[in-house]
Amino acid sequence: MWTDEMVDAAGIPLHDVPFVSVGGGMGSFVTVDYLRVAGGVPASDIRVLSNLSHPWQTYEHLTRVSQLPRQKRIRSDSASRPDNLWGFPSFAIQEAVARKSVKPLLQVLFEPVFADFYTPELDMVLKGIEREAHRIGYWDMLVQGEVRMVRRRAGGGYFTILENADGRTAFRSRDVHLAVGYAGLRFLPDMQAFRTKLNDFHHVVNGYEDHEHVYEVLRRRPGTVLVRGGGIVTSAVLERLITDRLKYGSQTQIVQLFRTYYDGRHGSHMWSRRPGRNGFAYQGFNYPKSAWGGQLKARMRRLEGSARAEVYDEIGGTTTAWRRHWQRNLAKARKGGWYHTVGGTIQDMRLDGDQMVARIQHAGGVNDLRVDYVIDCTGLDGDVSRHEVLKDLLQHSGATQNPLGRLDVERSFEVRGAGSGIGRVYATGAASFGGYFPGVDTFLGLQISAQEVMDDVARRGYCRRMGAGRSIAQWFKWANGRPV
Repeated sequence: MWTDEMVDAAGIPLHDVPFVSVGGGMGSFVTVDYLRVAGGVPASDIRVLSNLSHPWQTYEHLTRVSQLPRQKRIRSDSASRPDNLWGFPSFAIQEAVARKSVKPLLQVLFEPVFADFYTPELDMVLKGIEREAHRIGYWDMLVQGEVRMVRRRAGGGYFTILENADGRTAFRSRDVHLAVGYAGLRFLPDMQAFRTKLNDFHHVVNGYEDHEHVYEVLRRRPGTVLVRGGGIVTSAVLERLITDRLKYGSQTQIVQLFRTYYDGRHGSHMWSRRPGRNGFAYQGFNYPKSAWGGQLKARMRRLEGSARAEVYDEIGGTTTAWRRHWQRNLAKARKGGWYHTVGGTIQDMRLDGDQMVARIQHAGGVNDLRVDYVIDCTGLDGDVSRHEVLKDLLQHSGATQNPLGRLDVERSFEVRGAGSGIGRVYATGAASFGGYFPGVDTFLGLQISAQEVMDDVARRGYCRRMGAGRSIAQWFKWANGRPV
């Protein structure tokens, strides 16, 4: 608990602002968009503290290096629009109008039985976010630098310490919103041991780090690559490898390693089963659609502790989308004999000359596999204790962890135990995973979280509620690109 006198005695310049959002990525953008548009909060009352220059910076980097550049389609629903509170017009309608084609609308009409789920191109999504950021005055709210800590203030509210080239600055606020994303890339023990021992960042790479050199080398000479994982990034990496072979005539051999190998429908009971084939578990989106606004969402809001963790375990797991063009390319690769799958885990990796030797433990025993590269697509690190700001919050501000190890939040996304007088700390995005709402790390999830935060701020009397009339007026402003 810090006092104003302590900050003043430390010689740290002090700025007053009612609402501070820490992170500056997609979570911060969506939340301040709701506060500005629906809550009527002026830009002068909000500051976004971030080391990013624009809110889609990290997201675009991660999608690009994981083989989902701007012209590719991402795993997001047509109505999940981070730039549009209403979700209307959807991305499918926007694309249909732009291309003067009814094909996107027919795809939405017939999905998922007679067509793949419609998903938007990344370029359309990012252009929409940039447009909305200008409309709400995002860069007027942005202060760049590294946030070091958030501490409770005696008398209520918080101090957030930002460090940049000008030194340290304290922002004294009523509320703080944390949307800091993941702590970093996740490296499994075998991968970490290999890199630590040999300082080799060339042969073993994470799917979420820049690894273009792998594709460049494989185009020039024959080689074997081991791809580990079964999620959406794995699918994108496989698509890139297969496309490069078909397009450039390379002689790449692909081996895919699944920790859990699915070859049929699976699930805890007959009403909760997802399809699986050739190792993959298939699901249109990260979670069943009812997680965002149906029975599953309502059920999760009633559950506590271990009961909620059990449902997360039931609906969780690594999945990818069933897309027809992916399936066609995988079928070509299988038929050609240059794509193989295996279920198991890597026990050890070593370098032998210019090749990797991966020791794989599987149901039939142990085998050594010689490969030129390993691309690990097992995800990002969500451990909140590894993030500087969140770790400090847990140690000094009364915050606790939920049964899944992330920040324990209320249904309003207030961080439990971290209240300070009239002030509240909110956390949305990956840090709040395991709470009362499952799909937090998705576009629609970030929007639902932001709406809960805004509603709580409104309940406390610090912003407006948006009724039907004002909602219609604000939508017309959005449609015409008029500033908030």
